[in-house]
Amino acid sequence: MLQKNSLLLLMTACACTNILAQDSTAKENPLKISGSVDAYYRFNFDNTPSGGLGYNSFTSFTNSQNTFQLGMASVKATYATEKAGVVADLGFGKRAEEFSYADDKTLQVIKQAYVYFKPSENVTLSLGKWGTHIGYEVLDPQVNRNYSMSYMFSYGPFSHTGIKADFALSNGNGIMIGVANPTDVTSPDWASTKVLNAQYSHVGDKFSIYANYSGWFGAKSTPNAVSVNQVGITASAKISDKFGIGYDGTVQLLKNDVKDGTDKWWGSALYLNLDPSPAFGLTLRTEYFADEKDAVKVGANVFQTTLSAQYKTGNFTLIPEFRLDNASQPVFSKSDDITGKKSTATFMLAGIFAF
Repeated sequence: MLQKNSLLLLMTACACTNILAQDSTAKENPLKISGSVDAYYRFNFDNTPSGGLGYNSFTSFTNSQNTFQLGMASVKATYATEKAGVVADLGFGKRAEEFSYADDKTLQVIKQAYVYFKPSENVTLSLGKWGTHIGYEVLDPQVNRNYSMSYMFSYGPFSHTGIKADFALSNGNGIMIGVANPTDVTSPDWASTKVLNAQYSHVGDKFSIYANYSGWFGAKSTPNAVSVNQVGITASAKISDKFGIGYDGTVQLLKNDVKDGTDKWWGSALYLNLDPSPAFGLTLRTEYFADEKDAVKVGANVFQTTLSAQYKTGNFTLIPEFRLDNASQPVFSKSDDITGKKSTATFMLAGIFAF
């Protein structure tokens, strides 16, 4: 009887070992689904009653006052094979609509949609629409550490639709070059104007840097069309397991064919990221945005400081945030929505669930 029990135990162990071995060698599912939902409350302490600039917000996605708002419901599907793949990234809500402001109908819900092919291990060719390579911040709120957006994000490119080639070089270096439709336009009515995009990147364990360019070329669609050229540097450094630094700097030149000279704005921002524990983090963002000549309708030089905390539990992140904007001109409004002022303060509370 003892021998039979021992044999039975041995056979069971062998069967379990075989099952585990099969699981360990099973192929990874090529289909991956991810997404997020975010909502927020914003209160500007000047408490202006009207819309537009009355909300004292010149940046993207948080133009509201003393109300609870849905940001975006997002779902992303990717399917990858050894040599090719597809990405379909959809967003629903005001955040997604502002991101795709140049589109209408069903195109507004497409954050990204592209196919790619890898002719070799180090070369990837992509065709479709994707988020811009310029800047430190991105559309998806779970990736950013501040919930409100920077001026540089708000007035830089959002997306590109075209073709690009990514080359992975040795020692963490990489090059991207591509040609796209006019910036932020998925399906233009004209075809002559194109945008040249380029990037050099170095990604390391402790330090990463990206040098970016985006510029218009080709015939303009109308005599007074504006051409845009932008260069930027984005970098991040990991000082320790609990502290890191990010940097974003960019210059954008805008030239109108019927106007003498070139308009320009530029910005520079520093991000100080502190994570005392996996469940709690702090980010201080300081940004200087120069638009004294009103190139993008801010009409002032602005220095903004944003302090955000991140409370994390599982897939959920709660972000309380305090923001102070100081301008060189009275571009903000007092509570009467008439009198101008040079500074304004804002409190926000955002919740994000990502999967």
